[in-house]
Amino acid sequence: FRLRPLARNARRWNNRWASRNFHKIVAPPMVYISGEEMTRYCMELILDKWIKPRVDISKWEFYDLSCKSRDDTEDQVLHDAVEAGKRVCAIFKEPSVTPTEIQKEALGLKKAWGSPNGAMRRGWNGITISRDTIHIEGMELGYKEPVFFERHAVGGEYGAGWAQVGQGKLKTVFTPKDGSAEVVVDERELKDNTSVVVSYHNPLDNVSDLAHHFFSRCLGSGITPYVVTKKTVFKWQEGFWVAMKEVFDEHYKDKFAEKGLLPSGELQHLISDAATMQIIRWTNGGFGMAAHNYDGDMLTDEIAQVHRSPGFITSNLLGKTEDGTPIKEFEASHGTVADMWEAHLRGEETSLNPLGMVEALIGAMNHSAALAGEEVKAMTTFTENLRATIHDKMVQGEGTRDLCGPSGLTTEQFVDTVAEAMDVRMPITVPESPSKPVEDLSKMDLEALEAMFNNLDTDKNGSISFEEFAVGLRRLGVQPKKLGF
Repeated sequence: FRLRPLARNARRWNNRWASRNFHKIVAPPMVYISGEEMTRYCMELILDKWIKPRVDISKWEFYDLSCKSRDDTEDQVLHDAVEAGKRVCAIFKEPSVTPTEIQKEALGLKKAWGSPNGAMRRGWNGITISRDTIHIEGMELGYKEPVFFERHAVGGEYGAGWAQVGQGKLKTVFTPKDGSAEVVVDERELKDNTSVVVSYHNPLDNVSDLAHHFFSRCLGSGITPYVVTKKTVFKWQEGFWVAMKEVFDEHYKDKFAEKGLLPSGELQHLISDAATMQIIRWTNGGFGMAAHNYDGDMLTDEIAQVHRSPGFITSNLLGKTEDGTPIKEFEASHGTVADMWEAHLRGEETSLNPLGMVEALIGAMNHSAALAGEEVKAMTTFTENLRATIHDKMVQGEGTRDLCGPSGLTTEQFVDTVAEAMDVRMPITVPESPSKPVEDLSKMDLEALEAMFNNLDTDKNGSISFEEFAVGLRRLGVQPKKLGF
């Protein structure tokens, strides 16, 4: 009769129960903006199976930015979400649909609502959209080292006014707020029968904020910075470069030089045409770029393709409140994956890689905890474990089909696989009542205990397997039974 295995098993089970006494995290306030189609469906699965079992999200504020919700509320839901973002300062946003005229008719909408992004960036005093490569240890992607990109969050073509006109004279006039003399910005003769005229501006007041954010991130990560414009042709882009360089020279030049991150000894400027070529060539990574709004949009799409797909790129908006508190909105850099949604509606299998969305959710959750100063360590422990679990599964060949080919998992299978792995990494089951301390063995009938042990230990190897335990209890007529209804 061997008591040692029993003692060893007892210690193992006691440790197991102790590890399962998991403290559920109470998440601080955060704004959660839901979107549409395949990405919304996938995030609902993730919330139910990855987040809610371990995190109390009752303080989160949810806003539905689906086309129907925007239409039903006359876009009030968008305004409410923007106001909530100003107040809470930590936002996660799922990909959303900006309906076309065709979608407007198909969905029965009153109008084709515009993109919500402009309203958000204006409402949150948007400074920059940080788009960085996501890396997974043990998996070869496009760039070997991180690539950072700062896209100016305001101005440019996205807020343009325009009109289609015929022959005539076009005059663009600026009227100063202080009542001083008007300035004729441009005047020209239009000779074509049909022309489109466009007017937009590029704000420069917040470029210094963008510069500090960009250069401090690059310095901290050992990355060489570049500023991208087309200022040789578009002379009006000179101001962006000048503002960036002034901040760099005054605050960062010596620090970058000390780290050996300035090959030429100066902050480098790249013409946007050259940047498109270097993005393809510099696959070792380790560089950062900052650019105007539209150039940033296009160039980060190119980076995403070099680095496998938009699912491996972050997209984080940085803004600030009037008192300077940082507002951060996190989202994936891809859309709603409409083709997969159509396949899902037809009952076909889909395989959506949710990494970009989950990285955004992790960023928003960590930022909300940092702002609140509550559960910071617990939150980062949870999010780090979630990220590590996802990465492990992908490296082990249990990822979605964009990574693993035809043998990859479906959308639902991948969510379930990660959920099961999280149950091992961060178990959440707790005993219904505290276990009682083991009584002094001297008070027990050891002969009867030995006889019971031997009865259960059918292979006589000195330990009891789960199967032997189950069969033995059934033989003794004391096994638990399922409830019948």
